[in-house]
Amino acid sequence: MPQPLARIISQLKREPSRTGSIVITVFGDAIVPRGGSVWLGTLLKFFEVLDIDSGVVRTAMSRLAADGWLERHKVGRNSFYRLARKGRQTFDAATRHIYDPQPSNWTGRFELLLIGNGEDRDASREALKNAGFGSPLPGVWVAPSGVPVPEEAATAIRLEVSAEDDSGRRLLSESWPLDRTADAYLKFIKTFEPLRNWAGRREALAEADAFTARILLIHHYRRVVLRDPLLPTALLPADWPGRAARKLCGEIYRGVLPASEQWLERNGTCETGPLPGAGKDLARRFTDV
Repeated sequence: MPQPLARIISQLKREPSRTGSIVITVFGDAIVPRGGSVWLGTLLKFFEVLDIDSGVVRTAMSRLAADGWLERHKVGRNSFYRLARKGRQTFDAATRHIYDPQPSNWTGRFELLLIGNGEDRDASREALKNAGFGSPLPGVWVAPSGVPVPEEAATAIRLEVSAEDDSGRRLLSESWPLDRTADAYLKFIKTFEPLRNWAGRREALAEADAFTARILLIHHYRRVVLRDPLLPTALLPADWPGRAARKLCGEIYRGVLPASEQWLERNGTCETGPLPGAGKDLARRFTDV
């Protein structure tokens, strides 16, 4: 295993357990493009590389299933999992947020949502946060016009505001902790920059290392980018580190993608046998960098 990747795994072990979050990353990044269902044994084989015990993985899978994020299907003694319907719109929005280029046709206006105190307020709040909305005040959410409103917040009162006056700009500055997001991007760059040269030597990549690097790359990147509202360039500082972080992530991702897909070809299993081939959307990820 290359030393930069070994250091990232070592750092992961020093953090609080995020096994469930890594499972979701594996599904979103690698399994959904190949039909969506995978054998538990495939996941356990991957987590062996991270030195995460199979019991920890099984517990994380059980919790995700109990919370409605995964569905389990048994064939004999073998368990197969896929993402549940719960929150699928939120999941799809997060996928676009991670991989798609940022739209450039911003109108200069923002959408403002008012959320009541109903039973589903917590679900609405989490869905809006994941969709890129910021909150300057309790019950008030803002995003650039054009950002899809998740179905969990479909009953919200919706207004449009301009970012061109002082009150609009003040509302924006209070809606997102951009300083913290910038620091998180800088930490991501520091962690993954050593992988850039290694990922560029495609012919030298071991398949298991490439898949591990791919999943950990997206696992760390999504933790930052899903808290980034992806504001239009006109509203960001000239030295905004999100641009450099996306470029780095895209270059590493596309460098490791071929070898990582070969690992899935050899090791990925679903109910009917080997995982189906990946759809066309996979090849379009990070094509803007």
